Amino acid sequence: EILKGTADSYRRLRNTLRYMLGALGGWDGNRVERDTMPELEQLILHRLAELDGVVRQSYAAFDFQGVFQAIFAFATTDLSAFYFDVRKDALYCDPADSPTRRACLTVMDALFHRLTTWLAPILPFTMEDVWLSRFPSEDESVHLHDFPATPESWLDAELAARSAQVRAVRRVVTGALEVERRAKTIGASLEASPTVYLSPELAQIVTNPDTFATLCITSSLTLTGEAAPDGAFTAEDVPGVAVVFHHAEGEKCQRCWKILPDVGTHRHPGTCARCDAALG
Repeated sequence: EILKGTADSYRRLRNTLRYMLGALGGWDGNRVERDTMPELEQLILHRLAELDGVVRQSYAAFDFQGVFQAIFAFATTDLSAFYFDVRKDALYCDPADSPTRRACLTVMDALFHRLTTWLAPILPFTMEDVWLSRFPSEDESVHLHDFPATPESWLDAELAARSAQVRAVRRVVTGALEVERRAKTIGASLEASPTVYLSPELAQIVTNPDTFATLCITSSLTLTGEAAPDGAFTAEDVPGVAVVFHHAEGEKCQRCWKILPDVGTHRHPGTCARCDAALG
């Protein structure tokens, strides 16, 4: 069982790095400054800066297991299960030069350099393969690089606290969608356009329906401060949030798979406005 667990952890980390290699392939290095990034990217940089401190402290104490556990938890919980899942839409479907996509790739590059160098002493051959897959050269090696310096300006405790509340609201929405998925009402979250009822306090934090729909991976959603109707989905551990499921209205975009009212009204048949613009 111990060997199976170790193999599974290794496989998950390798898949995380493989995803980044695919996303960064062909990137032109056109970076975005942190202060102009969306809050989601700023949050990941905050978490990366927190992790930087943990990794350096653990290595200084020769706590290699602590290094691996911290990086593994970050890679699986913050990246694979959240950030990568949310941002795959922007990576695949936004125009190549869109600010969100460029910000995402800037963060991916920061993640790549840190994860590979941090893990190199523990997984030397795998990290060497990963590094040379991106930077092929007979003279290059991940083991010739120091840990990158991580700016303290990436730390933002206020943003982290606010984002924790947003993710709690998101958890209620995804819980409501999972009920519909199990009931075979929907097959994917993009088929949904839920209404989210928020307390006055949370309504001050979750304010942009388009941004929150992106976080929840729905085609759209509605935010309201009205009282929730009877039967709305709630979660005991997240007070002040209720969700009522609705099907997304419109046609399915053949490119991004979102269901939107404007699909089919643009120059490229079967696309939404964003995808039509991306196709040129």
